[in-house]
This record gives sequence, C-alpha cells and structure tokens, in this order.
Amino acid sequence: MSVKFKPLKDRVFVSYTAELEKTAGGLYIPDTAKEKPQSGKVEAVGDDVKSLKVGDKILFDRYSGSKISLDNVEYLIVKEEDVLGVLS
Repeated sequence: MSVKFKPLKDRVFVSYTAELEKTAGGLYIPDTAKEKPQSGKVEAVGDDVKSLKVGDKILFDRYSGSKISLDNVEYLIVKEEDVLGVLS
C-alpha cells in the first residue's frame, strides 16, 4: 500500500474491488442491483481493533462504512463490528 493512513479506535481501513457479475444471458448486473456482502483486504487497523490484522481478507456489508478515494484508488473505512467475517 502506497498510501499512509492510520484509522482511529475501532476502525479498519480496507481496499476493495467491486466485482462485475453477469447473468446467464450475458448482461452485467449494476452495483445498485446487488445486495450482498463485499470483500476486501485490510490495509490498516485502529488501536482498539482486536480480531483483525493487516493483510486479512474480510467480508463486510455493502452499505457499511465510508468510501474514500486516495491516489485514484477506492478504499473503505468500516467499524470492526461491521465486518462479517475473515476469509481463509
């Protein structure tokens, strides 16, 4: 990660990519029509985060957190409690 960012308290700084999905007929489903969790990689954690570490791949709710763009890359800042799980 080239961006230096330190989240505060129980916040997690996540990089993610929106995956494009296609229907059986070949149509792409827009993000606004999707209502499933998204995944991302933990880039930094706040001091109060206990169960996550940098490098973890996580699932989080689609509507949780705050999206930000740094150096033309999309990131998300979420609370630790909004993380649904860790992918292994």
